[in-house]
Amino acid sequence: MAMQDLQIDWLKAFVAAVDAGTLSGAARQVHRSQSAVSMQIKKLENVIGKPVLERNARSLTLTPTGKDLIGYARKMLEIQSQALELTRGEGVRGRIHLGVPDDYANAYLAPVLRAFAIRHPSAEITLTCEHTGALIPKVEAGEIDIALVTRDKVTRGELLFLEEVYWVAAEEYKVWEKDPLPLATHEESSHIRETVLARLESQNTPYRIVYQSPSTSGQVAVALSGIAVAVLTKCSLTSKLKVLGSQNGLPQLPTMEVELVRSKKSKSSTAVDAMYEEIIYALKREL
Repeated sequence: MAMQDLQIDWLKAFVAAVDAGTLSGAARQVHRSQSAVSMQIKKLENVIGKPVLERNARSLTLTPTGKDLIGYARKMLEIQSQALELTRGEGVRGRIHLGVPDDYANAYLAPVLRAFAIRHPSAEITLTCEHTGALIPKVEAGEIDIALVTRDKVTRGELLFLEEVYWVAAEEYKVWEKDPLPLATHEESSHIRETVLARLESQNTPYRIVYQSPSTSGQVAVALSGIAVAVLTKCSLTSKLKVLGSQNGLPQLPTMEVELVRSKKSKSSTAVDAMYEEIIYALKREL
């Protein structure tokens, strides 16, 4: 039997699935239906003769064969992109300054940046990771072109999705039983911080702020140490921390709205146009 070539569309679907973690996310990246992405991956597996992904109800994971293939697949797509750029000059050119809080960067941006880089290899991207309170003034001043932020009381951009937030702590230390409640919070200008403190005060729960930082990784570390209870977005949760709630004497937290804001200064940039559309296409959900 003659050996079949690995088709670029199969590899695109495979890489998108790995980056997104779900077939629905991969479908948004490659601008195809979920069934089409599934079919492309199936064709890849049929030619290889082994599965490349393990599928369950919530996520996709690489099989041993998939782990061997993923690096080569990325290289092949990169080479194809470079060849297209050289011969056809595809993609936009220009600089894009993108802002995002670190928890959203880790959870949502990787597949977006990968897809954008493949389609627009000549674009230059600067990424600034700061909290929402710092990003919004920089967008308004034109220092940052677009930013993924948590919406406060003012609507500034395109609503993308809702993000739940949770109380968390290290289970073995039971720090939530202390009085006053030791708390790790975001910085003073944070909308999440204001909401958290207001909820505690509304039910007359004494608290003491022992740590504050815009860094999600820093808050995770403090929670793991048993020093304080922290508040994390759903995308930042780790199995090492216990999710707390009313059963632990803590008030229910609201769902946050995540929006994409853009500077007026960037309206004439085709590169920023392309990134803005890429993020909306990849991350906007039906609400």
